[in-house]
This record gives sequence, C-alpha cells and structure tokens, in this order.
Amino acid sequence: MKFELRRPISSFESQALAHLDAAYNLARWLVRDDQVAQDMVQEAYLRALNYYDTFHGDDIRPWLLRILRNTCYTWLARNNARKDDVEFDEQRDSEYLESSFTRPETDPETLLARKEQRTQLQQAIDGLPAVYREALILREMEELSYEDIALVAEIPLGTVMSRLARARVLLRKALLQKGEKP
Repeated sequence: MKFELRRPISSFESQALAHLDAAYNLARWLVRDDQVAQDMVQEAYLRALNYYDTFHGDDIRPWLLRILRNTCYTWLARNNARKDDVEFDEQRDSEYLESSFTRPETDPETLLARKEQRTQLQQAIDGLPAVYREALILREMEELSYEDIALVAEIPLGTVMSRLARARVLLRKALLQKGEKP
C-alpha cells in the first residue's frame, strides 16, 4: 500500500495517537475480542493515515472513530457475527439509567462489591446489541457529544438519542435481572 501524503505524518501522529485508547475501547466493545480489536485499530489507523489528506476539521477524534467503527462492522459482516438488531419502542425506551457506581469507598468488602458490580455492568453492556453498545460506549465511556456520536455512527442526532435511551433501558433491565440496582 503506497501512501501519498500532502500533510506531514508527524501531524497525523500528534493528532491521532492521542485517541488510541478511545479507539481500542470502542473496537473492543464492538468486536468483543481483544486481539481482533487490536487488529481493527491498526487497520483503521492505516486507513486514516492513507486518507489523512481528506480530513478537514479541528477535531480528528470523531473522524477516526467513524473509520474504526466502519472497519469493525465490515469485519463483523465478513465473519458472520451475530446480528443483534432490536426494534425501538417509544414507550418502553423512555427510561434512563442512573449510575450507582460513583461513591469512592476503601474498605475491602466495599471494594470487592464494587468489583463485582463492575463485572456485572461489563457483562450487561457486552450483552447489548451492537448499535446500542456502541452509542453507550461513545457517550458514557468516551464522553463524546451527541453530535460527535452522530458523526461517528453516520446517523441523525435523533437516532443517537433514541439509541442511548434504548441502551440505558436494556442495560437497566439486564442489571435488574442479575439482582443489581441500576
């Protein structure tokens, strides 16, 4: 693969490498495999480098994450990953998840309970359909704005809000089924 860049590679490095953790985090949650996630990040960064001249803007993060997202979904489609689309239901999806994992405690019993809660939360997130998992990860873990999520996922802003609402409802239900308080 031949790269013909008009912009210096050092500019790409300084902008893109700052978002490597966010890229891996999103890839890991989308493909559900550490090694594949690393491969997806590497492939997405190579694509981004190849098309760096087409990037116009100040914030490279949404652009990079969109390339990564597309790379992951292409891999999932090629590898016949399970389809986990779920229909949106306005009434059912109007609830929001409130976090209960914010109190810092230091005694061993509390630390163990929090570790167990984190494990259950990770399992619940992993059980979400990909489109909801993606929206939730981008908003709650990567702290992207709704507008940036819309850019990354190439969907309307209203769809971002719908997916987040639905993701939170599904997450709450999964946690309640495991006996957790959401």
